[in-house]
Amino acid sequence: MPASTEALALAAWVVAKADAHGLPFIVIDKVHAQVVAFTADGAVRATTPALLGAARGDLSPPGIGTLKLAQITPAMRTTPAGRFEVGFGADLGPHDVLWIDYDAAISLHRVVTSNAAEHRLQRLATPSVADNRISYGCINVPVRFYEGVIQPLFRPANGIAYILPETPAFGSLIAHIEAHPHPR
Repeated sequence: MPASTEALALAAWVVAKADAHGLPFIVIDKVHAQVVAFTADGAVRATTPALLGAARGDLSPPGIGTLKLAQITPAMRTTPAGRFEVGFGADLGPHDVLWIDYDAAISLHRVVTSNAAEHRLQRLATPSVADNRISYGCINVPVRFYEGVIQPLFRPANGIAYILPETPAFGSLIAHIEAHPHPR
């Protein structure tokens, strides 16, 4: 799967502006339902399809990270857009996750297959992005990608995640980052 034009354009900007501060980074392209992993110098390490939040939108509802899963309505299940400092941590089970927004309970993790009726592995395997919207907001990736790309890339030094917006209301991610500077 080739990286989307949008992901590559953002990566070029990240490198030109040194926005990732010498850390590896990922670009999550919600429109194309893919994750593109980059080394600190901006080289594409790998690309994979991803499962995303079931609802379209670019903002996490306030307080969503404090809710029980049963309290999260379908409209609240968004994958937020933005720039996030990421790092590994524990989930509720035996596995680690790459936390993207801990307060909103958004992480990138191995694909969850506990509910066979959701057909998550099959969704990842289809060429269509229409069936990749199923999660509560987290980004699900194939186990092989998580363990073979994400863990080795981010384990030593954490990194940055850029999640491209999918709605016109959010606007350009680059404009958003430039309007909300982060400390270096």
